[in-house]
Amino acid sequence: MIIVLKPDITQKQVDHILDRVRAIGLKPMVSKGVERTIIGVIGDENRLRTEPLSIFPGVEKVLEVTAPYKLVSREFRPANSIIHIGDVSIGGKKIVTMAGPCTLDCRENLFEVARKVKKAGAGVLRGSAFRPSSAPVSVQGLGEEGLVLMREACDKCGLKMITEVMSINDVELVAKYADILQVGARNMQNYNLLSAVGQIKKPVVLQRGLASMVKEWLLAAEYIAAKGNTQIIFCERGIRTFESETQFTLDLSVIPIVKQYSHLPVVVEPSHAVGKWGRVLPMALAAVAAGADGLILEVHAKPEESLSCGPHALLPRNFSKLMRELQKVAQSVGRDV
Repeated sequence: MIIVLKPDITQKQVDHILDRVRAIGLKPMVSKGVERTIIGVIGDENRLRTEPLSIFPGVEKVLEVTAPYKLVSREFRPANSIIHIGDVSIGGKKIVTMAGPCTLDCRENLFEVARKVKKAGAGVLRGSAFRPSSAPVSVQGLGEEGLVLMREACDKCGLKMITEVMSINDVELVAKYADILQVGARNMQNYNLLSAVGQIKKPVVLQRGLASMVKEWLLAAEYIAAKGNTQIIFCERGIRTFESETQFTLDLSVIPIVKQYSHLPVVVEPSHAVGKWGRVLPMALAAVAAGADGLILEVHAKPEESLSCGPHALLPRNFSKLMRELQKVAQSVGRDV
C-alpha cells in the first residue's frame, strides 16, 4: 500500500502517520520525490483495512500496489531512482562504466588496468576477490588480500570499487572495502544473502539468474529493499538458452521491461554473455541504445595470462576504443559517457 502525502504536509503530521503504521505492526518506508513524498507500507495490509489513513491530516490519497514487489515497483516511486556513490551516479544522464579483470591475479596487472580504464573514462573498478567458479578445482580468488589490492588501486586511481559477495559470512568483510556489492547470477535467489546485503547501507548490483524470469528478478530485489536497502541496481548478464555460439544469450529486451515495472537503474554485462572479446563492443553499444544506465566490462592487461575468462577480456586499448564509440551512441539517445 502507498500513502501519498500532500506537498504542504508538516513533519509532525508525517511522524504521526509513521507512528500509526508502526503501531499496527507494519513497516513504513518513506520515499521523497521532487514534488511528492510517499510512504510505502510493508506487511499484512489487511491490518490497514480498519485504519482510516486517507483522512489523516496531510494525506492526499491511499493506493494499493498491485505488484507482488512493492518497494522496487514503479507504482511505489514513479520517478527514476539514481544511485549515488560519491561522485559516481548510476541511473542519471551519464552512462557509468565498470571495468576490470574478472579474477584478480597480481598487483601489477590490476594497477595497470585501473590506471588505463580510468584514463579512458571508467568510473568503477570491477574484479572478483572471491571467485564464483563452477568447478571446485578452479581458481577461487585471493580473498581479503584481493580486496585490499582493489581498494588501494581504486584510491590511487580515483575509482569506485565493485566486487562480488558470495556468502553471508563475507558480507561485512566485503562491505568494509567495496563501494558497491555485487550479488552474482547464481545467488540471485539466495534469500539469506539477499537479506544480509539488505542490511548493509551500500549499493548492491543484483545480477539476473541464469534462467530467471523478470518477476523473479524483481522479487529478489524486493528481498534486499525489504531489509531497508533500496540502493539496488539490476544487472542483465545473459540467460541460458539452447544457443551454443555464446556462453549465454544477452537479453537486451529486458532493459525496457524492467524500467517499465521498476524505478531502479539497469546495467548490462556483455562480456560473460558473448564469450569472445570481439563481440563485446557491438553488444555494449546495443545495450546503451536499449536504455542501459551502465556497463560492466571485462578488461585485462594480459588476457593470455588471465586466471579465468581471458577469451572475452578486452585489452585496455580495445576498451578505450569502446568508450569512444560509446560516446556516439550515448549522445544519440540523449545520454553521456
